[in-house]
Amino acid sequence: MRRLLALIVFMLALPAAAETVDLEQAIARALKTDPRIEETLHFVDAARGLQEEVEGRAGWFVKSNSFLAIAPKTEGSIFKNGTCVVASCDLRDDRYELDGLSPWLKIQMSLIKPLYTFGKLENYTAAAAANIQVKQGDVQLQRNATVLDVKKAYYGFLAARDGRLLLADVGKRVEAAIELVQGWLDEGDAKQSDLYALQSGHALVMKFKAQAEALEKIALGGLKVLVGMSLDDSLVLADRRIRPLALPELDLEALQQQAMEQRSELQQLAAGLQARRSLVAASKANTKPDLYAGVAGILSYASERDRLENPFIYDPFNELGVTPVLGLRWNWQPSAVRGKTRSAEAELNALIAKSSFAQRGIPFQVAEQYYHVQGYYEAVQQLEVASRSARRWMISSYTDFEAGLEKTEKIMTAMQAYVLAMTDYLQTTFEYNMHVARLEDVTGVSR
Repeated sequence: MRRLLALIVFMLALPAAAETVDLEQAIARALKTDPRIEETLHFVDAARGLQEEVEGRAGWFVKSNSFLAIAPKTEGSIFKNGTCVVASCDLRDDRYELDGLSPWLKIQMSLIKPLYTFGKLENYTAAAAANIQVKQGDVQLQRNATVLDVKKAYYGFLAARDGRLLLADVGKRVEAAIELVQGWLDEGDAKQSDLYALQSGHALVMKFKAQAEALEKIALGGLKVLVGMSLDDSLVLADRRIRPLALPELDLEALQQQAMEQRSELQQLAAGLQARRSLVAASKANTKPDLYAGVAGILSYASERDRLENPFIYDPFNELGVTPVLGLRWNWQPSAVRGKTRSAEAELNALIAKSSFAQRGIPFQVAEQYYHVQGYYEAVQQLEVASRSARRWMISSYTDFEAGLEKTEKIMTAMQAYVLAMTDYLQTTFEYNMHVARLEDVTGVSR
């Protein structure tokens, strides 16, 4: 039993196994867990609720007013002494003489169904439906933004890690060179300035290595947040190094056409224009009445008052009635309606202008990213050649240095060239991959 408990304690004390994910897995997890996407989904639900509210206004609704109060107590008829004879038919005049109190219950209720609103309900319903499409577009835009964030963190981590490993390798070579020079100094075969040059170079390499480590941790931390992990969790990326993505196959014209067909913003603009047109029409319809039908009823009862049965005398304290109704309801404020209509028309015109700019701006966005991709792709190819040649230069110079055939400044120049070429290659590869990702984004590739 003790052994079993000890084994359990040992197992619990072991660190959790690191989780390994590739780029597609990281994107899939981020799309499921990103709270920003969930936020936009709630806005879609709110838009659906607004649509239900508008549609509900076309159905039956109840208008009611009820209260419990007190009324003056009254007994008898409308005549003095309670009767009317030929010689004496005097009406009572004691209305304001209080002779007690009576509880008074009054209920007024109408059951109404709009029949025709001259376009108000139809246009508000159409605007609400278009608003849902706009909010759904926001969901897709946020999903695309999340994908870009994941790619930036993923490629950023790979570039920073490769840079750190590069600088660590160069740092070890410089340290080995420093040990060699120190030995040669003891034998009188080297100059003190050579040692200082190497020590200065080593310090600079360590400085850049520390910066690369910081960027590596930041990128990995950001990726953990995006995929829904804790910062304390262990995460390993499946890719061992950053590699340039394949060059997109479609030409510029095809990509621009794809963008004009698939971009969420254009779909949002179309839905927004429909919503604004419907709102303008609904605003204009507000100058017209609503035709409705329904049932209206009233119940008024005061227990300490005698009920009058005369149909020509209205008694607000004791009354009962119900009737079908057919009517026009008109709430017309000309100045307010004109102002609201003008505001809706101005917003529609602004949206039309925005749509016009989008028709011209989106092809430019595609072209911008397309040319960036083409340029950076060529730059990556050239830098790959440069970094490979610089590494060979560094290794051969270092070998000659170890054999005492090369001067210190030569090896430092070779190492510097290798570090600059390789770090430029890593940075350019990162930028190229991100431009490919942005090209997918501006052409409407959705997840």
